[in-house]
Amino acid sequence: MSKITALLSLLVGLMLLLTPAPPDRATSPFPSATSGDLCPPLPAPTGTIVDVSSVAELLDAVNNLEPNTTIRIADGTYNLHGAYLWIDVSGVAIRSASGNREAVVIDGNYETSEIVTIAVSNVTIADLTLQRAYTHPIHVVSTGEADTQNTFIYNVHIIDPGEQAIKINPGGNGTHFADNGIIACSHIALTDAGRPHIRNDCYTGGVDGHQAWGWVIRDNVIEGFWCESGLSEHGIHFWRGCRDTVVERNVLIDNARGAGFGLMQAGEARVYDDDPCPGADYVGHYDGIIRNNFIFASREDLFLSAYGFDCGICLAQACGSQVLHNTVASTDEPFSSIEWRFANTDAEITNNLVSHNLRDRGGVAYLAGNLDYASLSLFADGAGGDLHLVESASSAIDKGVSLAQGLCDDDIDGDARPIGPAPDVGADEYGTPPPAAVTDLRVTTAIASSGTLTTTLRWTAPATAFTITLRYSGTLITGANWATASLITNTLSGSAETCTATIPYGGNTVYFGLKSQNAKGDWSDLSNNAFWPHWDVYLPLVTKGR
Repeated sequence: MSKITALLSLLVGLMLLLTPAPPDRATSPFPSATSGDLCPPLPAPTGTIVDVSSVAELLDAVNNLEPNTTIRIADGTYNLHGAYLWIDVSGVAIRSASGNREAVVIDGNYETSEIVTIAVSNVTIADLTLQRAYTHPIHVVSTGEADTQNTFIYNVHIIDPGEQAIKINPGGNGTHFADNGIIACSHIALTDAGRPHIRNDCYTGGVDGHQAWGWVIRDNVIEGFWCESGLSEHGIHFWRGCRDTVVERNVLIDNARGAGFGLMQAGEARVYDDDPCPGADYVGHYDGIIRNNFIFASREDLFLSAYGFDCGICLAQACGSQVLHNTVASTDEPFSSIEWRFANTDAEITNNLVSHNLRDRGGVAYLAGNLDYASLSLFADGAGGDLHLVESASSAIDKGVSLAQGLCDDDIDGDARPIGPAPDVGADEYGTPPPAAVTDLRVTTAIASSGTLTTTLRWTAPATAFTITLRYSGTLITGANWATASLITNTLSGSAETCTATIPYGGNTVYFGLKSQNAKGDWSDLSNNAFWPHWDVYLPLVTKGR
């Protein structure tokens, strides 16, 4: 080969290596249900940052807040002893400096009534532990002048509240409301140490929303809300005219009541100008969805308490609500695994898996695809609370009915559903989903010799890939002609991200495609086509002389 030809071949290779990979897709500043990791760390704060390391500094920072400020708290325990954090400046955040919620403990010592009160829009509370408030560790409230919108509570650990752990309700004259908040990736617990501090006939609960619209409660663990006497509110409860609440992918353990929309038969409630439930005189909850939750009870003390395990999912005057793909299991009999009651309830209850009963207490419920009185043997650890399905759970696997796209397209782990020919009943979709399609397949080097082309291909391996298959063709590769394209390899490991191969070459464009399989043999969709030569980017192909 001549020196000029060799130099040109080297330039081609260099240009291919320097060609940038496709840019990353834009991401939301906050995690969402579409994230591969449902609970990743928050991005670093922007704007003004105020670092504090003592109670006095924390109180001073809160009392002198300016918009677009993050209070960043150093690791340690902060005993408030009656002091409190009242937030009335919009666009602020209170977070731990380390991002470790267990490393920053704000303790109300049962002397502080509310540890954090949020009375303004666009506030973030994240990466903290809040414990032993006399009433509410977090209280989200509107004022007489404005709604409180877009509260974001993320990765908090709340321990032993005196009343409800997170309370959401209107304040002032009742004309403004606390709407459109998110509570995510948090752990809320009432422990045996905290239970004696509960007052007023077990007036406690996990998340308690009144007259609130558009809240999302996702990916939390909430446990232990029950008393020896008196009936606790739910682990998650929205009522008195709440609307469009989404309760998804939560794990609720040993609560007297799990998740609830509505409560009373009549009373004071929020109404809406568009009248979403015409003719109803009182509605506890409008629309909304409870989906993909594990709700479990096994503690003997709970079953022996005055009210026991009352209900896993509880609907009361819930108009237009949907209960989809939940798993409710208990080691002893509840009053109801799922129940609906009162005349204005009009609900869809579909593809739920329960160890005991579905109880009709009035109203209308449309039932489809549910499995009741299911054995605990269907689960990975039915006695211990791991409610993922096992391979032998044939009464649940592929037995659900199909739902409209967008209603419940994933499961409690964020895995796509269905994996098989039909969705599974309950919150877990058994099996491993097919790998995602590769979107960045590219040729990084190519050298042509007489009748052959040696290419190096690169890509990002899909997370669940077990094996990878590569093919090439003289025409664009599609799903329809994939099987007839020439095989390069079908034995690459799923973690492989590069392959060098020599193929026959006659001087025309060559197209490359990739598919991967999971351990069950399920195929991904076809990758993007990589091709050579790439005339809009690369130099013309240079061949070796003889």
